[in-house]
Amino acid sequence: MVRGGELPPDKESASPISFRRPTFDWSKIVLNVALPFAGVAVALALGAVMLLLLGAKPVAAFAAIVNGAFGSTFGLTQTLVKATPLLLVGAGICIAFRANVINIGGEGQIIVGALAATWFPLSFASAPGWLLIPSTLIVGFIAGAMWGFVPGILKARLHVNEILSTIMMNAIAQQFMNYLLQGPLMDPAAVAQGTFLAQSAQLPHQVWLPRLVPRTLLHAGVIVAVVMAVLVYFFLWRTTIGYDIRAVGLNPEAARYSGIRVPYYQALSLTLAGGFSGLAGAIEVMGVQHRLMDGLTSGYGFTGIVAALLGGLHPLGLIPASVLFGALLVGADKMQRAVQVPSSLVMALLGLIVLFVSSASIWSRRWSARRKIAEQRGRKEAES
Repeated sequence: MVRGGELPPDKESASPISFRRPTFDWSKIVLNVALPFAGVAVALALGAVMLLLLGAKPVAAFAAIVNGAFGSTFGLTQTLVKATPLLLVGAGICIAFRANVINIGGEGQIIVGALAATWFPLSFASAPGWLLIPSTLIVGFIAGAMWGFVPGILKARLHVNEILSTIMMNAIAQQFMNYLLQGPLMDPAAVAQGTFLAQSAQLPHQVWLPRLVPRTLLHAGVIVAVVMAVLVYFFLWRTTIGYDIRAVGLNPEAARYSGIRVPYYQALSLTLAGGFSGLAGAIEVMGVQHRLMDGLTSGYGFTGIVAALLGGLHPLGLIPASVLFGALLVGADKMQRAVQVPSSLVMALLGLIVLFVSSASIWSRRWSARRKIAEQRGRKEAES
């Protein structure tokens, strides 16, 4: 089989996968972009109804969200800080979903990446920053990839449902972190003072990610996240491995018939997804917290899935989708204070967005499938 070009004439008709240069279906692209944002609009409309029932003014509440996220330098930088882990987790989700596997283990992979990115610089605290920063990022990526490899190999070899295995790996990672923070990784200064706080020692200053804007939390990790999203785009659409991953996701049986190792690429996709989540955990420790502590993930592992769906499972579409969700996370706190609504309403609003964006994604896939069937029928009728 020849990949990346045209098949020989005698094999072209036998191949179940088209090897022609892809053409852009703009109607499909517009649909994939419009439907998720329509889902967000419907969720916000229902949120407005809930605000009215609570006696709050929806216009003032939503204005507080926008003002909190973009109305000041602090708000804007905080939005980008929140968007950074979502972008990295979502990039891994794009790879996994393109191979038709689902990674629900982002939370655990973030934790493991953060654990590795805490242990490594503390163990090599005398190393210079120019060496320690990239090596710590790589270590975090590898740790997350190893955590993603476990459900990946279970899926490939034993056909274990990856949804169940990744969720279980989340619980294992959480308990593992709790053990380390109350034992080997506990801050020696806290032990000496008798406070026994569940947190690690502060990371060496030379491993802290540089600040892009003074007196804010905006760090260089946002640049790393954008670069990685662009690289994922080129990986999926400009490399042979990316082509194989997408072929597996589109039709596993056809991909297997064409000689593509379906289990291998499913395991690879979950491994890479874990690596990107691990990198998100490393950047969160190095750029924001500067130490490991409980509550590090802030739900990024789950929110990153929705950001990926909102971006149409496309790495480039994921960039504005991550910024939007970062704005919602930052602006929701401002709304809670401005209109005096309970925090549970904020969580309900985010839950509605998850629900409607996921529903829009499912509807879009069904619409595309029906359209393909209709086109095939039309071609057959034209040939007959």
